[in-house]
Amino acid sequence: MRDPYMRTIANKIPSLRTSLSGEGFTLLELVISIAIIGIIVLIISGAMRLGFRSVEAGEKKIESIERTTASLSILDAQIQSECPVTYTDEDGSRRYYFKGDRTSMVFSTNYSLWSGETGYVLVHYSVAPDDSGRQSLFVSENLIGIDSMRETKLFEAFDEIYFEYFYKGPTDEKGNWVDEWTEDTDIPEKVKVHLVQGTRDISLIIPMRARGTLVPQGLIPPQT
Repeated sequence: MRDPYMRTIANKIPSLRTSLSGEGFTLLELVISIAIIGIIVLIISGAMRLGFRSVEAGEKKIESIERTTASLSILDAQIQSECPVTYTDEDGSRRYYFKGDRTSMVFSTNYSLWSGETGYVLVHYSVAPDDSGRQSLFVSENLIGIDSMRETKLFEAFDEIYFEYFYKGPTDEKGNWVDEWTEDTDIPEKVKVHLVQGTRDISLIIPMRARGTLVPQGLIPPQT
């Protein structure tokens, strides 16, 4: 009884070995599988890096927009708070502190970037190129009569930044925008700030709420 049973088992062992070897993977199949998995991992990691870069670029763009908006609000508030303060020059004539050309502007105001509403401060805006060849707008201020000065940067990385001034003569029906303000005894009605980026020109027109015209010495202003 034992011999036939053992012979039956012995006859089944080769077929069992053949079946087990047929269910395994060859070395080539393993290499191909590993290569496919590596390609999938590379694709997923590349997509994740692209997504992270897109998020980072979006955050930088939002930050830049918020900074530009805040700087425009500061610029608008400070220029609208301009005060027609005068000084006496060497020949005894009274002059306004206001001076302006295409790349710079100087005026007196009671609004300080660092202290908010305060005493009269003299503000100086100036446009200067940066290391990349683009332009930045710097602002510095000091209390009138005090030499201490603070400076910061309002805008940066624009293709061009410049100012224009609205001039309207006593006999003019319509005024016009000029690149330079040459009137020592008058202040423009409004100022236009241009921020140029490529073909896009962001322009902000700011009215000068406090204005005045100095009367030359020897003349009596008309009575009203």
